[in-house]
Amino acid sequence: MLIPAATVLLATAASTAWSATRAAAPKPSAHGFSEILYAYSSAGNNNGSAFGGFDGSGTFHATVLGMAMLVSRYLVIVPVLAVAGSLAKKKYVPTTSGTLPTHTPLFVGLLVGTVLLVGALTF
Repeated sequence: MLIPAATVLLATAASTAWSATRAAAPKPSAHGFSEILYAYSSAGNNNGSAFGGFDGSGTFHATVLGMAMLVSRYLVIVPVLAVAGSLAKKKYVPTTSGTLPTHTPLFVGLLVGTVLLVGALTF
């Protein structure tokens, strides 16, 4: 879960560390930083779009944006497939009194709360 967030933050930090790469965002203020952050957030987590003023056509940005896409999207697939394989191997266990039922409001509340908490802490 932390791989995409760490990739976006590290790529943004690398992009803003050098003045030559900061020139891709035309405004050298907080808006310029948000353009760079949005470009890497979108590349790693979404569709790869950027603000209209951001020029990601340079060698550095094109390479790092591509690496952010590769790491954030495809490096996550390996652990997910490992978990899926582990779950597929498990034997069926009958329901007992210690099993958390998945059709109750308690389960729904715990699931929604966990998703909101992890999402808020990630971004």
